[in-house]
Amino acid sequence: MSDIDIQAGSGLRRGVRDAAGRPSVGRVVLGSIRAEELSVDECLRAVRGPGVGAVALFVGTVRDHDHGRAVAELEYTAHPRAGAEIARVAAGVAAAHPVLAVAVTHRTGLLGIGDIAVVVAVGAVHRDEAFAACRHLIDEVKAQVPIWKRQVFTDGSSEWVGAC
Repeated sequence: MSDIDIQAGSGLRRGVRDAAGRPSVGRVVLGSIRAEELSVDECLRAVRGPGVGAVALFVGTVRDHDHGRAVAELEYTAHPRAGAEIARVAAGVAAAHPVLAVAVTHRTGLLGIGDIAVVVAVGAVHRDEAFAACRHLIDEVKAQVPIWKRQVFTDGSSEWVGAC
């Protein structure tokens, strides 16, 4: 699947800053679903600014087991509307919490053990708000964005899991 990157005009704004260079209040500054490797630093940079006193990050990686079974790799597939949905979910979380900026990227395609599957970052004035919004954002992305995960086990079998 090719990169799906939602930008201004579709409800998501990338790098929006106020006159002082701070991320605009409650803005989604990055939202992307892509086949390329994800960058924690990209999400961290997206939510930092002079008014940000706390950044909370969540990084989801591919683990080598699930429910007692050895996992060899994962494959993520996204619905064509997943980009619009990730933007909608991120905007909802940004509006629901007293935060300055949110960013979320999710990977598609075949991933190996240890690869980064999703990165969520939230910049806020204080840590409590950053942690709460970060947790809310990853939970809502997993619950609402149409991305499907196929686990491939070391015995050659596979299963689809976690589809919203």
